[in-house]
Amino acid sequence: MKSAPAIILTIDVEECDIPLEYGYDIDLEEQLDQSRKGLEQFMKIISEAQVPCTIFCTGVYAQHNVAWIKDLDTKHELASHGFYHSHFDPKTDLLSSRLLLEELSGRKVVGFRMARMQHVEEADILQAGYTYHSSLNPTWIPGRYNHLKASKLPFFEKGLWNIPASVTPNFRIPLFWLAFKNFPLVIFKQFCKDTLKKHGFLNLYFHPWEFADLSKYPLPAHVSRGSKGELVSKLKSLIRYFQEEGMGEFMTMENFVKQLENGK
Repeated sequence: MKSAPAIILTIDVEECDIPLEYGYDIDLEEQLDQSRKGLEQFMKIISEAQVPCTIFCTGVYAQHNVAWIKDLDTKHELASHGFYHSHFDPKTDLLSSRLLLEELSGRKVVGFRMARMQHVEEADILQAGYTYHSSLNPTWIPGRYNHLKASKLPFFEKGLWNIPASVTPNFRIPLFWLAFKNFPLVIFKQFCKDTLKKHGFLNLYFHPWEFADLSKYPLPAHVSRGSKGELVSKLKSLIRYFQEEGMGEFMTMENFVKQLENGK
């Protein structure tokens, strides 16, 4: 029997350093505080909807939020987002972040996503003990990357499963965090529906600070839009839409990879 399409909700739990990209000085304590506030909102939505999610967490955030890591509901997956969000050394950060998350949580960590969806050599990821990575956005984002020729579907390569972020079947419109907050919800829903039907999976990703109040920072409107609570309502509506329409099965990325390995 063919499995239902997989709906994978992921969140990159990290230091809120986006104001730095736009010239606003924000210290580490405030970065972490903004992420905590937003993460509380996100996890409340997830809990009320009774769906699992995959949490890609930096080592820095984990170090400063040990109790939260320890108490994380086991239906959610904990994965690595590197050690620091602002800089990265593949020879040390891949392994050290995994070991830290495993030590604090008492669970095995098998997944990795690079900050800002940047490329990391598969050999380095594999050597650090991971089973899969999800750092590929198979589209073109000006100033970031151009992956228009990359696969839109999961694939196994160089010993690792690669689970791309979702893009639409036609034109590769990215269904990432900026699309969710800037597209009208009715359009985003249709894009998700089309993608699930064609690709058989949906891999969406968010950041905790998106759900916090960002109004004090000089951020462009397309980055800060929805940060005063509108995004909370929007995500609730999206999840409810998936559930009411019976569009797929919510699962962690780890469980999705297990399905792929079993050839379902």
